[in-house]
Amino acid sequence: MTSEQRVAVVTGASSGIGAALAHELSRRGWHCVLLARRADRLKQVAAKTGSEIEICDVSDADAVKETAARVLERHPKIGLLVNNAGIPSHGSFLSASPERIEQVIRTNYLGSVWVLRAFLPGLEKATPSSVVNIVSVAGTTVVPDAGPYSASKHAQLAFSRALRAELKPRGISVLTVNPGPVTTEGFPQTRLINKRSMRWAVLSPERIAAKIVKAIERGKSEIVLPRWMRIAGISTGLFPATVTRVVAKGDPGRDVERPKDAGGE
Repeated sequence: MTSEQRVAVVTGASSGIGAALAHELSRRGWHCVLLARRADRLKQVAAKTGSEIEICDVSDADAVKETAARVLERHPKIGLLVNNAGIPSHGSFLSASPERIEQVIRTNYLGSVWVLRAFLPGLEKATPSSVVNIVSVAGTTVVPDAGPYSASKHAQLAFSRALRAELKPRGISVLTVNPGPVTTEGFPQTRLINKRSMRWAVLSPERIAAKIVKAIERGKSEIVLPRWMRIAGISTGLFPATVTRVVAKGDPGRDVERPKDAGGE
C-alpha cells in the first residue's frame, strides 16, 4: 500500500454486496480492510483484491472495539466506512424464535452503530470522509412476513438518516443505500428470476456496488436501487393504513423472496 492510497473498511465482505464492493473499490485505487465472520470466504475475497482482513462479528460490541483498535493502529485515517454486514430473518414476529429476533436486531441495526462509533476517530482524521450504510427497501415499507428483518432495517434507516445530520459538521458524509431484490448467496431470488416478466427487477451485487461508488463520488445522501422501488417507501409514508391492508390481503411472502442487501456475515 502506498501512502497516497485511501483506506476503506467494509463489513460483511465475505460475499454479496460486500465482496462486490471490495472488488469495485480496489479497482478504483482504494486499499480495503474487510470484516466478516467467515474466515475462509473472506480470505478468498482478499486474495483477489489485495485487501486486509479482520474476523469480526459486528453484533458483539466488544469484538468491534478490539477489531477497530487493531485496524486504526495500522491505518489511523479511514476515508470510507461501509456498514454492510447483516443477516436475514425468515418468519414473522410470531413465528421467529426470540433468539433469532434479538440476533437480527443486534447485527443489522446495532452492528452498524458499534462499527461507526469504533471507527469514528479514523473517519475524523481523514476528513472529508464517507460512511455508507447498506439498509434495504424493507426498511422503508411494510414487510409482515419478515417482520424482525424489516424492523431491524427500519431502525438502521433511522440511524443512517440521523447520522447524516450529526456527522455533516464534522466533514463526514453519509450515504444510505436501500436495495431491493439482489441475487446473493443467501437470497438467490430464484422465484423472481424464473419469471421472465420479473427478471428485470433483480440486480446483481456487482451492479449495486458500481452504483454505490458512483453515488459516493456524486455526493448523494440516499438512493434506492432500483429507483422505481422508491414508490414503496413513498406509498407507506403517505398511506400507511392502506399499504398495510394491501400487503395483509396479498401475503407477498408466498410469491417473492425477501430482498437481501447485506450479503456477508
